[in-house]
Order: sequence, then C-alpha cells, then structure tokens
Amino acid sequence: MEARTGVSKQDIREHIWDYMESKNLADFPRPVHHRIPNFKGSYMACQGIKDLDVFARAQEVKVDPDKPLEGVRLLALQSKKTLLVPTPRLRTGLFNKIIPPLGATKDILRKCATSQGVKNYSTPVGLDSRVLVDLVVVGSVAVSEKGWRIGKGEGYADLEYAMMVSMGAVNQGTPVVTIVHDCQVVDIPEVLLEDHDLTVDYILTPTRVIVTGCERPKPMGIMWSKISWEMLEKIPVLRNLRSQEKQAGKDVTLQDEHWRPPESRSQQQVLLSPVRRSLDVVRLEKGPIQDKDVPANSEAPLGTSVYVGNLPRETRVSELKRALRELGATPTRLTWQGPQGRAFLHYPDPALAQQAIACLQGLHLGGNTVRVALARQQR
Repeated sequence: MEARTGVSKQDIREHIWDYMESKNLADFPRPVHHRIPNFKGSYMACQGIKDLDVFARAQEVKVDPDKPLEGVRLLALQSKKTLLVPTPRLRTGLFNKIIPPLGATKDILRKCATSQGVKNYSTPVGLDSRVLVDLVVVGSVAVSEKGWRIGKGEGYADLEYAMMVSMGAVNQGTPVVTIVHDCQVVDIPEVLLEDHDLTVDYILTPTRVIVTGCERPKPMGIMWSKISWEMLEKIPVLRNLRSQEKQAGKDVTLQDEHWRPPESRSQQQVLLSPVRRSLDVVRLEKGPIQDKDVPANSEAPLGTSVYVGNLPRETRVSELKRALRELGATPTRLTWQGPQGRAFLHYPDPALAQQAIACLQGLHLGGNTVRVALARQQR
C-alpha cells in the first residue's frame, strides 16, 4: 500500500485486516480484525528465525503471546532457551517464564508454546527479577521495510518494551523481530511514528527475511505523560513500577494527573474504604507456622488473605499501609506481625487478593524486597 495524504494508522490497520480476510490469507482465530492477525504460512515464517545469528546467540527470548508467533515460542523451547511471554494485557504481571516439565516430549513442548500452555507451564516473573532479554519478538498488524511498526492499536507491545527498559531487561542494542505475512509489509509514512512507538530490526515473512537497518531510537523507558489513570488502574504492575520510579525521584506525572474516572473513585470508596483502627490493625501472638516461607493465617477472616513477608524489623505498619494505598491494593483488614517480619492482608474475594499480589510484586520496604503469596489457611 502506498502512502497517501491524510492516511492514519487505523486506515492502514483496516486495509490489512480487510485484505487478509477478502483474500483468505487469514487463519484461526478469525475474523482477524482488531487482532494481531494470524495467517496461513505463519509457521513457515517463524522458521526463518533459526537463520538469524541474534537468535542463535540469545539465551533469554521474549515472545508475545499472539497466535502467529507460536512457532517462534516452540523453537525457543526446543533450543532450550529461556522463554518469557507477557501476560495477556499485563493484567497479572509483566512476564510469565515458560518452564516445560522434565523430559518433555515434542508434543508437550508444542503445548507449552500455545496460549493454554503458557498458562499451564509458567511461573510469574516480577519487576525485581534480574532478567536480561537478548531478543524481543513482537506481533504486528503492519510493518515497513524501514522498520516502522503498527500494532493493533492498544499499545501493549510498546508499553511492554518500555517497561523492560525501565527494569533494565533490554537496551538500545537488543534486537527486535516481527513475523508477518508478505501482504503486511507496506509503506508507512514516518510522520505517523511517535516517540513511544517500537521499531523493528528484522522482519520475517513466509518468503523472505528483511534486515531493516532501522536507526530510529527505540523507547528509552515509560513516557508517563502518555499514560492515563485508566491504563494505570488496568495494569497493576504498571502502578508498581510507577511507585518505584517515583521513589527514585523520576517525574511520573500522568497524562491526566489531576483527573480520575468517577467510577474508579466510587469503586475505591466501596472496595478500599478505610475501616476502624481496631479492625484495621490487629497484633497477633506468634502462632504455629505450617510453611517455611508462607505461614498459615492464624485468624483467617472471611474472604482471602495475602501473606506479606521479609519485612525489616524497623518497618512500621504506616509504611506498609502507605505503600498499599499508592499501589491501589488497600485491604479491608490488615493483620500486623511486625516483630516476626510479616503481615496479612485480608480481601473480600480471591480476585482482589490475586490483584493485590500482582501489585505488590517487587515492592521494596526498608531495603528488603517483600515476599507475597496467598496465605494458607490453618486447619
């Protein structure tokens, strides 16, 4: 497709989606509209990565969860590389590390490479993990031979990369690969590119390998001025990262810093409202511990409890409560066991507890990285 005056990113997306459906180039899941489109021949295109030196040298590979990248995920596992896959829409964290079972057969590895396999054979990777990604593989709706890339419009690939920069997992020299059908390689006007847009170094199609030679700088980290409160509330790990960067003295002013959606305020009033101090902080005597790392909650209330451990002895409950408020993970009740270096957070349902765990991954208090997990109930 040639550039024309007034063309937008969405125009290019719609053109690609319509063309792939009309020419029957699309593959499951269909229709491909509003997706990173899967296409016939995607596995063949993925095989081209074996010929890239950057893949051969890579030890840790980050591959998006999109269906057309399934072949690359399988090749990474077969090559015994560490495979990191972003969590869907970053709802429960940043990465999942795929860990096949010992002695996994080819069929098991194929399952591990699927979206369901990512759920069944993975463990979460927190912000404080020392991850060094050697190669990034992203999906695209459209890409130009110059390395300009257009995603499906939600910005997750760009944000994932920016978050990896912020946690030190990638740098400007980390190569980025995308895998598309030949029809997705189109002319993209450079004027459409923004500072937060991720560019690519290699394009793999079923028929060719394109080295873009792109010299445009990749994102240098999260541009908080382009992040909205709505996105911050949808992505717990982003809130955690913002808190860390704020503590480091960085400017984390949001796009709409002085405005919050009314529904968010009402939800916080209902779910996160402060309670009486007599219920908010309860000191318990040291009770029996059933698990070395995650003690049983000796006064488990209704709902679901989260264990917070590795708290420094000098930590005050007010410090923990302030961190919980900043991360949007305030419980309905908090049980403080500071002398034992732990606390229990009580939430009305498992979903809120899991969300809190995601928010607290990588939280630092008094120089320690806290440990968080669901509290096992005492029988």
